[in-house]
Amino acid sequence: MAEDVESKYSQQKKQHDLLAKNRLLGLTEELYDQFVDEVVPNVSISSRTKNNIEYSEESDVWVYGDRETQRTAKTVKGAFQLLKTVHSVDFLVKNHLAQDRGSTLRELYYISENWDIAKFREQAESNRLIEDLEIITALQREYFHMRPEEDGATMFGPIRIREETKRGARIIHCQEDIGESGYQIPFNVENIEFLDHDAKFIIAIETGGMYARLIENGFDEKYNAILVHLKGQPARSTRRLIKRMNEELGIPVVVFTDGDPWSYRIFASVAYGAIKSAHLSEFMATPAAKFIGVQPSDIVEYELSTDKLTDKDIDALRSELTDPRFANDYWKEQISLQLSIKKKAEQQAFAGKGLDFVTDTYLPNRLSEMDII
Repeated sequence: MAEDVESKYSQQKKQHDLLAKNRLLGLTEELYDQFVDEVVPNVSISSRTKNNIEYSEESDVWVYGDRETQRTAKTVKGAFQLLKTVHSVDFLVKNHLAQDRGSTLRELYYISENWDIAKFREQAESNRLIEDLEIITALQREYFHMRPEEDGATMFGPIRIREETKRGARIIHCQEDIGESGYQIPFNVENIEFLDHDAKFIIAIETGGMYARLIENGFDEKYNAILVHLKGQPARSTRRLIKRMNEELGIPVVVFTDGDPWSYRIFASVAYGAIKSAHLSEFMATPAAKFIGVQPSDIVEYELSTDKLTDKDIDALRSELTDPRFANDYWKEQISLQLSIKKKAEQQAFAGKGLDFVTDTYLPNRLSEMDII
């Protein structure tokens, strides 16, 4: 049975690698055909500007519109961009996909030092090129075996998974088989199969302190909750895993952050997608996710310890009032209240009511109001 499962996932990985290879080579073949046809080599790509960002009412996420820009060899700058693109595709196909290896974005920048005139001048340039390849191929960079620099986030809760690794398949129960730091989410969560679970909901948590508090207080066991530590602005793999668990398993998602405008944007990136990665919103955003707190109304109701809003905070809140991601009565009421009281609060402010208050009172009350429990 284990061999059958391993074979299944090895076959899936081969299919992903073949898909990535074909789409990457398809780009270079198109450039080659243009040479043969005596056409100046060029590639069209969605314009990555704010003017080309659209909020999709159908999918409730941020996506790129119809505007396109062209990478063309008509200019020296454009010719260099295409040269670097071809070198990058060659490296990804021959080293990553053919040899089952991977690199970080930082490593790719240094690897290009051996490409003579095609080398990148700065890492931001190589980062943008990988984003270009994602848009052109309609594939996530994980399909190219590109790894992030940062450590993965963690999750803890009643779910059993099978993860395909280079050392074979591993079956892991994310409560029973791990320590209290949780299961570390890999950079490519497509290699995870969900086996079974007892979860009633997923709670995505901004801060490590609150994540640890919920584990210590046994919140996951008492309420059959999967706890996911977002580590601030969540990584791509974290958002993708939350989306998969929500859509494939039908588990509701709530997001628990600090009560400030920057934390509300963390919620928005989970629920609706980030503007910077609009080409991947449909892969990573979870429109069904709900915001549980800290709400500005909680600051007033529970008389939480607070800090004053800074001028940047106020500007950010006013900007959110015109942001389609917050264009509903709930957010307009909450943001207007916060602008009125001119205060913000951290998740840990609930500790002022006692170490068990957040798990015994606040979260159960909010989850009940939201018909989650």
